[in-house]
Amino acid sequence: MNDPIGDMLTRIRNSQMRGKSTVSTPASKLRAWVLDVLADEGYIRGYENVTGSNGHPAIEISLKYFDGEPVIRELKRVSKPGRRVYMGVNDIPQVRQGLGVSIVSTPKGVMSDAKARAANVGGEVLCTVF
Repeated sequence: MNDPIGDMLTRIRNSQMRGKSTVSTPASKLRAWVLDVLADEGYIRGYENVTGSNGHPAIEISLKYFDGEPVIRELKRVSKPGRRVYMGVNDIPQVRQGLGVSIVSTPKGVMSDAKARAANVGGEVLCTVF
């Protein structure tokens, strides 16, 4: 697999279209950090580390719905393995005039765009969520 973050985001998108309450994805530290930001911002209920059916570590993500509709309306991958997107603190985009969140991988860790601006750090823009 070339793009583990893109794979996780696609699994979340597909599961929400089908109305699933949980989705499983292979475990990694970067995926867990991205899920931490999604949980802090209120886009997912949470996640827990489990052992998959094949014995490999996995992450079970609890999806969040409001009035039967998914909380996450749009989930886009920005920086891809073929084209990395790095931005300074002043260039980090606001998603839908601040209603959405950009997830940024900075030297101080993976964080939301608002926290990156507050910490005055830029980095790789992983994805945008609305």
